[in-house]
Amino acid sequence: MIDRCSRRSFLAGLGASFVSGTVLADAPLESLRPQLRGVQPSGAERLIQAAGLRGEVAFAVADAETGTTLEAFGGEQGLPPASVAKALTALYALDVLGADFRFETALMADGPIENGILKGDLILVGGGDPLLDTDALATMAANLREAGITEVRGAFKVYDGALPYVFSIDPGQPDHLGYSPAISGISLNFNRVHFEWARKGTGYDVSMDARSSRYTPSVDMAAMRVESRNLPIYTYGPSARQDRWTVAKGALGNGGARWLPVRKPALYAGDVFRTLARSNGIVLSRIQITREPPQGTVLVVHQSDPLESILRGMLKYSTNVTAEMVGMAASRARGAKLQTLADSAAEMKRWATETYGVTGIAMVDHSGLGDASRMVPGDLVTALVAARKEGLLRPLLKKFSLLDSQGRPVKNHPIKVDAKTGTLNFVSGLGGFITAPDGSELVFAIFTADVDHRATIPRAHRERPQGARSWNSRSRKLQRALIERWGTMTGS
Repeated sequence: MIDRCSRRSFLAGLGASFVSGTVLADAPLESLRPQLRGVQPSGAERLIQAAGLRGEVAFAVADAETGTTLEAFGGEQGLPPASVAKALTALYALDVLGADFRFETALMADGPIENGILKGDLILVGGGDPLLDTDALATMAANLREAGITEVRGAFKVYDGALPYVFSIDPGQPDHLGYSPAISGISLNFNRVHFEWARKGTGYDVSMDARSSRYTPSVDMAAMRVESRNLPIYTYGPSARQDRWTVAKGALGNGGARWLPVRKPALYAGDVFRTLARSNGIVLSRIQITREPPQGTVLVVHQSDPLESILRGMLKYSTNVTAEMVGMAASRARGAKLQTLADSAAEMKRWATETYGVTGIAMVDHSGLGDASRMVPGDLVTALVAARKEGLLRPLLKKFSLLDSQGRPVKNHPIKVDAKTGTLNFVSGLGGFITAPDGSELVFAIFTADVDHRATIPRAHRERPQGARSWNSRSRKLQRALIERWGTMTGS
């Protein structure tokens, strides 16, 4: 197979090699094997060999207009897609919920109101909004006062039953990683709490808060204790009403801050709302968590941004909480009975099979954080081709930069790429859309993974395991080389 050719010969030569499922002699092989004497590896195979990656490589690229597969490698091998899975989750949510869908968080009164006094319960009703933050709760508290409420004599409840409760998106991750928090029907600040420390004498001042752009309320439901040790850096111990953390004194230095995951989202949201309500003169009783659908009078409603905007942010910042919450909301809307993330991911697979006719998707979540997920590149490409015809997804994806020989982004590169990246340690993915210099469009998916080596990494070392950075760097270099190859061949 030559590396450069006209678009016609590219389509005819590569495309014909997949007619009726027959692979011709010059097509990419399904896996790297020693070459027969006199048989030269294809251009793609040479790039894979040059990358020197341990593990597996699989990719597919197709003509965006016709859906014709132009080149593929790895056969029907499914690999972990990492956060590239969020592209499929976005299509799922858009199809089931609609681009204009908005999540709602409400304050509800269960009891009569007389002269500004609620003689009953006040309920903070979570509606699955993944972007709810402290600023929004502050506005709700102010609006509650403006609605005439000055006192609540009943209980203060938080309803979190709109979605199933999940302790951690991926329990295989270390406890302290902020990108694997709990999930429930209410989320605040992406279910992360801000931990800050500063040296004071021979000890440290520490704080836990729910900061946002306008407010920094402290929280009681999360506590940190500094202990005289070097390792482990963090430990987590749950209690009935608190996330209890310890941190190694030897790791703190003079000061710093980081976000830690919240394991009790309803308590977190309720804790913060009580503080904000008190600042408006409304004193609330101890928080009670309920999963029973609430009844009563709606006093205040906060609406999220439209789903399309939420998904754009999810794809840009790769927020796992957003992916899981919109994915589960879509599954609930389809009538699925959910207890776990895997239940919802299985419903998304059923949807993908019904919608695109693909069968090579086996996810355990919607974000791609769980490394037990598998996706065949050609199946994602099939979905992307359909999305492109409907005008979906590409406008929501980030621009992907191609680099020069020094590793610097090339401005005004003739090949334009909009794609979703995905990275776990020893797992890397990329999927999206290419516009070649001649204006023709391709869709592609590239997955690389050293699953066997990843499985040997102890849980405690999974934040920054040895060798992961260089492996992932080589994978990203291969991704860019493949894109350059496809864009150049198509656009010649």
